[in-house]
Amino acid sequence: MRELFDFLKELRENNDREWFKANKGRYDALHKAHVGIVQLLIDRIASFDPEIAGLDAKSCIYRIYRDIRFSNDKTPYKTHFGAYMTGFGGRTSSYGGYYLHIEPENSFVSGGVWQPEPKLLKQLRRDIYHNIEEFTDILENEKFRQSFGGLEGETLQRMPDGFPKDCPYESILKMKSFIVSGIKSDEFFYSENWMDKVIEDFKILYPFNRFLNYTAGEFFGKR
Repeated sequence: MRELFDFLKELRENNDREWFKANKGRYDALHKAHVGIVQLLIDRIASFDPEIAGLDAKSCIYRIYRDIRFSNDKTPYKTHFGAYMTGFGGRTSSYGGYYLHIEPENSFVSGGVWQPEPKLLKQLRRDIYHNIEEFTDILENEKFRQSFGGLEGETLQRMPDGFPKDCPYESILKMKSFIVSGIKSDEFFYSENWMDKVIEDFKILYPFNRFLNYTAGEFFGKR
């Protein structure tokens, strides 16, 4: 992991094709190791989330090459390694899952449903509203709050249509995504048992994903 962080720090300072070409061998070795790490995570997550069983790590890992066609930032490479693990299609899935983001001074683990399509978002809000006690019990669990805090991301300016204006859970129903995250220091990943700690976080995250994925499964006709 130290080698990975060193590589990403150097890439951040030398984000151009010439430097990357000269260090392609380093990247290939680190990428291969990362695939192995993600596969280990998948296998361990499957012990408590059976939907993950059989998932291929390569379907979960994001490419390091940036799409710069419509971006003002023309640097060609991402300066992080990321993987999104869910049993419903890997990184392209609309279902809730487990995300690992490794980046110098900006690493985190997270999960949930990010920027769902409007119809799914509407259904998620409706199911959360009708099962609000179950949902808030998950969010207010002490271990959950210690690991992930609360919901984060963009919100609507006013209550979405179809819900009472005086609802006490306005802040939840106005969310455009249902995601949480836990920040990790670089040093966190230097410890020998960092994966054990990430798995513990993902175990805590599981009820949150299970709640959201019940709705997603009904929406996509898989329940």
